[in-house]
This record gives sequence, structure tokens and C-alpha cells, in this order.
Amino acid sequence: MEISELGEFGLIRHLTKDIKPENETTIQGIGDDCAVLQYAGDRRVLVTTDMLMEGVHFDLQYTPLRHLGYKSVIVNLSDIYAMNGTPRQVTVSLALGKRFTVEDVEELYAGMRYACEEHHVDLVGGDTTSSLTGLAISITAIGDARPEDVVLRSGAKPTDLVCVSGNLGAAYMGLQLLEREKSVFNAQVQSAKSKIQTPDPQDTDIPFQPDFAGREYLLQRQLRPEARRDIVESLRQAGIRPTAMMDISDGLSSELLHICTQSHTGCRIYEERLPLDYQTAAMAEELNLNVSTCALNGGEDYELLFTVPLTDNERVTQLPDVHVIGYITEESLGPVLITRDGQEFTLKAQGWNPLAKEGSGE
Repeated sequence: MEISELGEFGLIRHLTKDIKPENETTIQGIGDDCAVLQYAGDRRVLVTTDMLMEGVHFDLQYTPLRHLGYKSVIVNLSDIYAMNGTPRQVTVSLALGKRFTVEDVEELYAGMRYACEEHHVDLVGGDTTSSLTGLAISITAIGDARPEDVVLRSGAKPTDLVCVSGNLGAAYMGLQLLEREKSVFNAQVQSAKSKIQTPDPQDTDIPFQPDFAGREYLLQRQLRPEARRDIVESLRQAGIRPTAMMDISDGLSSELLHICTQSHTGCRIYEERLPLDYQTAAMAEELNLNVSTCALNGGEDYELLFTVPLTDNERVTQLPDVHVIGYITEESLGPVLITRDGQEFTLKAQGWNPLAKEGSGE
């Protein structure tokens, strides 16, 4: 069987289905945004790790190293917030190719340090080694939370409201914009190279400049995403404890199905309630893409997806930058998307899958 047949989460389930924690300090193991551990004291320890690979998760042709360093830390802190916790420390491991200079690594670390400073997180260690296949970044984040505050993916109940923070699809549109401009630039380079033998050396000049005017927000969402600490703080101040929560890294549809699967529920989501930014809609129209499909499946938004009891409806709708997009149903009703014209479709996980076959569209 090829790994692509299972996909990322299918492979994880296949490899870990028989793993049972032996230590009483392991409260929650594989299967959530973070592992939850209990040591001395009255707080739970949250641990998460992510690996970013050059050519898979980022392209250095258009990703500044400082932005990459910032993003690599933020995507880990986002997992801590998704458990309703507070990040405290990170460790950083790097695999570096020979083409990188000390100055390059300084730029990468400058972004990491800035992310840590913004979120009051300590960088406490890691590892560095060589690489024959490009840059690899592995970061582990450690946080904590009171036992009663920890939120898993498995707590959603029928009639709970489904909420998301911010807006969706902007990071995906930013990626499409960067890839388009990269293709145009590379075509210009190839054209210039073909003229090297011409008598006029001026013909080798490359006139192309990337056109990002009016699309700065999309670039920011892709290159420099934010972890939504503010939403977690707003929920705490309002006295709202989500029943289930995840951050949106692989796409709303994929993450919502994780919550439904682990909570043994269904859901009803309304297309007309998906929060969209104007630049996202405009870019989708320019590229002839369905903006709702981008919002559902784009990924890398790092917004928070969470459910709250129906009794919290009035309080949650008053929170800034929080949107109610549907509700949780009985498991037998399955996950359903209701379109703007009232049609009902089964919600499918079509978000990004790093282990899918190239060209499979998954």
C-alpha cells in the first residue's frame, strides 16, 4: 500500500492505533493538537511539534527567511492556543544545507525570536545538523493550562454552535498569488537566458517585477500568519469555555470533520456564513476559483475553529472577530454543508494533504 492512499491522518491512525499510554502522567496522547501531561502542580502540560520541509511547506524563492522563522514558531503556538492553553517554551531543530550562510541563519532566528517575544515564550534549546535535501525546521512548543480549561477535539455536543475566528481562505489566496508571480518570473528568466547569445547584451535584462499591488493582506496571511491568542483571551474574559477546539491549518472542512469524528457528531454549516475578506473574494474571482471552496479547503489560516453550548449564543456573538457558521448535530445526520441557494451537500475533507500523490488534487 502506498502512503498516499492513507494520507497524513490515515497514516498516523494506522501507525498509532495500538499505542496505549503506560504512564499515569500521560493524560491525552496522540490524536489532538497537543499531548496533555500531568506532573507535579495543579496545571496540565501541553506539548506539540511541527516539522516544516523546504519544497513541501515553503518555497525560499519567495519566502523571506525572517518571515519563515516567525511562521515556524507561530504554527506551533497556534496548537497550544487551540487547546485553550498558554505557550511557555519552544525548542528549535534545524537541518541546513551548505548553501546557507551564518547571516541566513541569523535572519531565520530573528523571525523566531520576534515571534517568541510577541507571545512571551522562551526559546530553550534544540539541535542543528546538516542536510542534503534543503532546509528542514522542527519546532516543539510547550505550554500549560488548568485541568478544567483544557479543550480537546472530542467534546462537541449536538446543538453546540460552530464558530470560527477571523476570515478564511486568505492564506490560500496568498499562496496562489505567490505561485502565479513565481511562474511569470521564471518564464522571464528563461526568456532572458535564451537571449544570452544575442549581439545586444541589454536583451538579457529581466524587466519583470512581481505585481502584488492591492494584495498585501493576502501575502501577510500566507507569509506571516498570526496565532489567535486574542481570541482565547476574549473567550476567557467572557466566561466561555469551548466544548471542542482546533486551529485551522489544513482547511476548515478537514478540521471540522476531525471534531465531528472525535466527538461522534454531525454538523450543519452554512456557506453564506463563511467569513471572507474582500481581497480573498477579489483574488478568487481573478483566478476563476470558487471563493467558498477556497475558504473551506484552503488551509494555513491558523484561525480557531471551536464549538460552544447554545446557551452561550448571546455572549459569543458579541465577541470581536468571532463568527457563528453553523451548529453540531447528531452523528446519524452526518456533516452537511448548506449552500447559499439552500442545497445540502455532504461536507468532505478536501484540505491540504502533504502525503497525497502529486497531482492527485487532495
